Amino acid sequence: MLSKRTIIGLVIGSIIMGIGALSLIQHIGTITIEEEHYVKVGESSFYTIPAPDGSKQYMKISGDAFNVTMSSPGVGLQIPESAHKNEVELDWVHLEDGETNIKIKNTGNEELLVTGTLIRSSDPIWFTYDLMVIISGMVIIGFSMGFTLRKPKGF
Repeated sequence: MLSKRTIIGLVIGSIIMGIGALSLIQHIGTITIEEEHYVKVGESSFYTIPAPDGSKQYMKISGDAFNVTMSSPGVGLQIPESAHKNEVELDWVHLEDGETNIKIKNTGNEELLVTGTLIRSSDPIWFTYDLMVIISGMVIIGFSMGFTLRKPKGF
């Protein structure tokens, strides 16, 4: 017969393991990010987009005046620092695994609006974090099973 504390531990541990497993599944593969960001007058914004080869990227920058610098991995899209007015649409594909670096500096008299759809690789630290959550659920279940075998003093 399982004690009340054992059942509670089993339920809580199972829920924690389920959350970790679901999160692990979500972090496999690529992540699509819908970006909408404002850059204040005189400030700069930096983007680093790690992505696998073949991933399609899109970014639209609109505002009074701004400078854009971009470097894509391999022989992909390369933009030396160049001045733009009104609106620019950047549409490119990663030709190999790597990081695209984008620097946007607002040189105009109003805020810039940066929008886009960016596809990036999942960060490996999330895999480790998800495994730690699953292991935590296992530890909770293990401790709660100890209440079934014998009741420690004080319980």
